[in-house]
Amino acid sequence: MLDKILDVGHTRSTVGAFWFYVISLTLLVGISTTLVHFLGLVGVVEGGGTFFVGSDIHTLIGTMFVLMVSGLILTSRKLTSDIFSVLLTVVAVYLSYTTDVMIGLIPVAILTTIKK
Repeated sequence: MLDKILDVGHTRSTVGAFWFYVISLTLLVGISTTLVHFLGLVGVVEGGGTFFVGSDIHTLIGTMFVLMVSGLILTSRKLTSDIFSVLLTVVAVYLSYTTDVMIGLIPVAILTTIKK
């Protein structure tokens, strides 16, 4: 069951897209928190804060995560020539960087419902 939730090439229903959003957000919080903690120990960043506060380093990591996941969805499902899918990816990255990463993951979840 977990392999279908994490499979970016799988077309999802609305409920499946919701669970993809929840699992992606959970993975992002774990990855971002661990990476910022490790970078803080090494001395690269200072006082990263928590994920939900939205410090600069968490925002950059989250934006890169959104770009990576949406890019994987576009390439694995061969949607790179579909202008709506590409624009949805651009909107996701823009929202992730300017507003909030949790809002930026919503267009990525919508992207998983688009058929080939």
